[in-house]
Amino acid sequence: MFVPLAFQLGEAFQFDWSEDWATVGGKRLKLRAAHTKLAHSRVFVIQAYKLQTHEMLFDALAEAFRGLGGVPRRGIFDTMRTAVDRVGVGKVRQVNARFQAMASHYLFEPTFCSPASGWVEPWSATGPSDRASGQVEKNVQDPRRQIWQVMPPFRDLPALNAWLEARRIGRWSELAHGVLPGSVAEVHARERPGLMPTGRAFDGFVEHAKRVPPTCLVHFESNRYSVPASFANRPVSLRVYPDRLLAAAEGQILCEHARIVERSHDVPSRTVYDWRHYLAVTQRKPGALRNGAPFAEMPEAFRRLQAQLLRRLGGVREMVDILALVLQHDEEAVLCAVELALEAGVATKTHVLNLLHRLTDGPSTAAVIDAPQALVLTREPRADTGRYDALPCCAGSRWTAWLRPPPSWWNREPRHSRRPCGPLPAAQGRDGRARGALDRLPHGNSPVPGLQGPGEL
Repeated sequence: MFVPLAFQLGEAFQFDWSEDWATVGGKRLKLRAAHTKLAHSRVFVIQAYKLQTHEMLFDALAEAFRGLGGVPRRGIFDTMRTAVDRVGVGKVRQVNARFQAMASHYLFEPTFCSPASGWVEPWSATGPSDRASGQVEKNVQDPRRQIWQVMPPFRDLPALNAWLEARRIGRWSELAHGVLPGSVAEVHARERPGLMPTGRAFDGFVEHAKRVPPTCLVHFESNRYSVPASFANRPVSLRVYPDRLLAAAEGQILCEHARIVERSHDVPSRTVYDWRHYLAVTQRKPGALRNGAPFAEMPEAFRRLQAQLLRRLGGVREMVDILALVLQHDEEAVLCAVELALEAGVATKTHVLNLLHRLTDGPSTAAVIDAPQALVLTREPRADTGRYDALPCCAGSRWTAWLRPPPSWWNREPRHSRRPCGPLPAAQGRDGRARGALDRLPHGNSPVPGLQGPGEL
């Protein structure tokens, strides 16, 4: 015997997992569907995943609260391993620490069903129900009959979840509530103001401590993912999300990879490389660029440039220097410079650098200075070189005294000289006469005006 249940506006929601089949990517896959249902209005949200793990549960509840328009005050869960670590006596449950953190973030109270207990409601989404099974398990059976039986094939999992979202919104308007007047969508519109605001989504990752080996590859679920070479032989934190993996260390995110979820024993393990993570290794070992497995995934322009540079002497070092530009400049700009160099037929490091600087620096334009009115010239300067002819000549002025050496300068004794004191040796002119220092000065036809001969300074 069971007692029918009634819930207030925004009081509780129910959650459970199910296993269903769908055609995704041309393959028949067994998926895990997360079912979330409001207890009062009976609107439901279905989200499909490949696994039933903690990060999938956190993402399913975040998507459910977004679709429902808020968070109820209480959550009813089955005793599932993704939420409960240990079942105690009676109602005692040892809740998972990350699940408790998620419940505290959304401010709802988690409640777990006892084994073999029934949460019975007298009306299902399609009308009266005579089934005596638990209410949480019953919420799984109704959408399975209504939605999963008419499911078409899909390209990938996001396309499947988009179809499920559109399908369940349509079913809200088609289904009658059964107890309250109106459809499920109409009752949900009245219940929505009673829900708590969602706020910021919970960062629902599961963290694993890893140590990076010398190959710069961390293992997760039989697959390997690369991390930057600067963290080789050092510990990192691997944050697992439903669709991606993040490697973090020293308070920063190192890299991000798309997560590979494959549980088939026929599929071999895969290695996900990022060639940028190994650029620091090529600086010390340029030869690794020739047959390095990570560099096989470089863009097409880089591989074409590598094929040309490796055929010439010193081309390996040039290719390493060009790839190192990605660490300092935008990768798209470097790739564009390489493509322009290949089109021009000049595949050299110097030409790539020249093109890169042209792309990044841009056209040089003179800055326009907006001068205030107080600095406006009343008389604009004139570029007239003829004004230099009107300058006064220096002959006969006070500057000529500076040109006249003292009389003792001509017969001075050089410092630290061992020869006897005497006049300086005279120089021979063209006429054979001895000419002194004054005789060597220009005469009357000198271009210096006012100077008539030697000794007239």
